[in-house]
Amino acid sequence: MRRAITAVLVLLIASLASAKDREMPVTIQDVKTRHARQLLAAPGVVSVGVGLDAQGRQAIVIGLDRPRPETQAVLPTQLEGYPVRVEIIGAVKAQ
Repeated sequence: MRRAITAVLVLLIASLASAKDREMPVTIQDVKTRHARQLLAAPGVVSVGVGLDAQGRQAIVIGLDRPRPETQAVLPTQLEGYPVRVEIIGAVKAQ
């Protein structure tokens, strides 16, 4: 009985480990989508997109309508492992 329980536990742990290996990595688009609503609720945030940081890595790009030190101070510097870049882009108008 003890061997059977041990065998079941070993198989369970092995299957969990292999399932974790099969998980798809979180894409930057997934991260942007998950956080966009909350970021857009911050004062002066007019856009959330995907671009590159200073090192050429993919980054979440947050657009502000004007310099807003109080907003910039509370924005994250990274989201789920992706760097965040803040740009002053001005007001966004629908065409």
